[in-house]
Order: sequence, then C-alpha cells, then structure tokens
Amino acid sequence: MNYFVYLLISINNGKRITYAGYTNNLKKRLKLHNTSKGAKFTRGRKWQIIYKKKYTNKSSAMKNEYKLKKDTKFRNKIKINFLKKNK
Repeated sequence: MNYFVYLLISINNGKRITYAGYTNNLKKRLKLHNTSKGAKFTRGRKWQIIYKKKYTNKSSAMKNEYKLKKDTKFRNKIKINFLKKNK
C-alpha cells in the first residue's frame, strides 16, 4: 500500500497557514479537511495541496511527516514557491 506525506495551505484574509500530514488516500483526506471533518486544526478553512510525496510503507511516511512538520525552512520554501507560481 502507498502512503503520502502532504503539505496543505489555506489563504484567508492575507494569512497563509500550512498543515502537514500523511495518508493512504490523498483525495479522501483533502475532502475531509475541506468539509471540517479532518484534523481539528484544519476545520473551518479551505485547503489546497502544495506538496506531496509518495512512500511505499507507513513507517517511512510517518517519519518523513515528522521531519516535514519540524523543518520550517523547507515548509516555507515550499510555501514561497507555491505563492510565486500562483500570483
């Protein structure tokens, strides 16, 4: 089974908030976040996927999700690249 590590962004009133997570079904997970049924932090916002990476096992995905959550420089780089492309 494949797993994905992903980074979401929500832009509301000029604020740019990101959220990192992992899942085995990316479409379903994004739908849950956008219908306020995902993680508590993501409720009430509209989210877009700005980064995803595929892994072949859950353990690798969980380790890399943890790294993504802690690596704010990498997250900001992804966010800045996304915002530049979508001006």
